[in-house]
Amino acid sequence: MNIHRLRRLFSRALHASLATPLVLAGCDGSESSVDLKDYSEVACAVQGLSVSDLTLTPEQDFVQLRYINPNGGQAPSTYVNVSASGEPCATATNVPACTTALENANVTTGFHHVCVDFCSESFLVTTRGDEVKTHSTLEELQQLLGTVDTEQEAVLKTFASGYSLLCGDKKHGAVKKNADGSFNVVATKGYACGPGTELTQHVVRVSASGEVQEQEKRVLEKGDPNCNIGRRPVGLQVAEACESPEALGRYFANAAHLEAASVHAFLRLRDELAMHGADVGLQDAARRSAMEEVQHAQVTDRLARRFGGTPQRPVVEELPPRSLVDVAMENAVEGCVRETYGALLAHHQALHARDLEVREAMVRIAEDETRHAALSWDIDQWARPRLSTEEREALREAQKRAVAALREDVAVQLDASIITMAGMPTPEAALALLDTLEQDLWA
Repeated sequence: MNIHRLRRLFSRALHASLATPLVLAGCDGSESSVDLKDYSEVACAVQGLSVSDLTLTPEQDFVQLRYINPNGGQAPSTYVNVSASGEPCATATNVPACTTALENANVTTGFHHVCVDFCSESFLVTTRGDEVKTHSTLEELQQLLGTVDTEQEAVLKTFASGYSLLCGDKKHGAVKKNADGSFNVVATKGYACGPGTELTQHVVRVSASGEVQEQEKRVLEKGDPNCNIGRRPVGLQVAEACESPEALGRYFANAAHLEAASVHAFLRLRDELAMHGADVGLQDAARRSAMEEVQHAQVTDRLARRFGGTPQRPVVEELPPRSLVDVAMENAVEGCVRETYGALLAHHQALHARDLEVREAMVRIAEDETRHAALSWDIDQWARPRLSTEEREALREAQKRAVAALREDVAVQLDASIITMAGMPTPEAALALLDTLEQDLWA
């Protein structure tokens, strides 16, 4: 489906709604953190670590942190923009050529190589005059940074060295400057999901020359032996949620859990599309969607922890690849119905959330989710002609049932804080949104 058509439909639905009144985490104990006195939170943009406050050598017009999913030694066809600083191609003599080169800038491998559900790496891209350059190794990053003389440079060097930093939670990401000009950075490695796994906290010292030395390590969380890293979304297990004193904490913990589960969904979808001979464009779009869902999970995780919630990794039963009709059936229900409505909800939150951080997060998430919804309809358009008449009729009936079930879901009254601070619609407004989609998409 043309994404512009979907945006217009969402705009009409949001306008109509104005006429109305406006699996989760398992609880796991953690060991004590290091003393965080004098530490500051790491600087972050909506999607991850910020690249502001960098004194680069030589000075650059623009710097951007990008995230890739390695592709067997070949440059991936997609990347995700995490954060940026400066003006792209600000001093270029040929701005169109510089802009095109910036859009196409990619690498085969990067720094911060981490593999959990799938492997991910990062790199920086800069513009200076007409030059567009990528920086994907520790050596290239150090050359760009020169002397490490700001907190965020120390954070970036720690991140590039393979440590993870969570925004908004000093126990999982913090920094302070030492008297000798070096920096201490608190970061983590690993994850707590499955027998023998653990999430560890590390204190590293970053010298002015960029040397990263580990000073201290301790276990924050031990893995739940009943939790497994699943590769596929079908069979997602539902666990008791951790108690949170705030409804917003529980809401965003649930959101983070489901965003993380969506990573599994899109990775599986990409593999099954390839197996059934779908266009490479559809496969690449599913892969990019998985990468974007990683970012969404991180953002909603940060919001959950801010409001007292504790998300954890989703547990997914591993199942074999499915037939084309089964793939199409799930896409028709989860993609063309629930994900499409979810994208519209994200736009509603971006407009109505009173909390600034929530509103800013939902602006980016809404745009990504709209693209994911459009992908669902593109897959539907590709798959339906390959199905029998009986199978296509089964898809239509499944969508009807999904819409009816969704109508029951949105009629449930929400806590007032979720409506005001997170921007979720009242049941009346939610039904108005659903009515518009049903008339134009599912009738």
